[in-house]
Amino acid sequence: MSYIKAKDIFPKEIIDLIHQYVDGEYIYIPKKQDNKKKWGETTNTRKEIETRNRNIYEEYNRGMDKEYIANKYFLSRKSIDRIILQHKRK
Repeated sequence: MSYIKAKDIFPKEIIDLIHQYVDGEYIYIPKKQDNKKKWGETTNTRKEIETRNRNIYEEYNRGMDKEYIANKYFLSRKSIDRIILQHKRK
């Protein structure tokens, strides 16, 4: 995240008003609720994890050992159990 100088975007009156609450500190202004994006929406991460989890479930159904799958994907046995359970419920 890059920072923008308040003096470059706000009128002096707004900066004077902000100074009543905070002086010389960094503040975060969150996005409007309408502009928020879901996790992984702007990258392929969500799709990659869904593909990985589907592969894990398919490998389990083909008879692969859960411990082997956990080591293959660098996940805990508990994570493998959770992924398999989620796919069984679908």
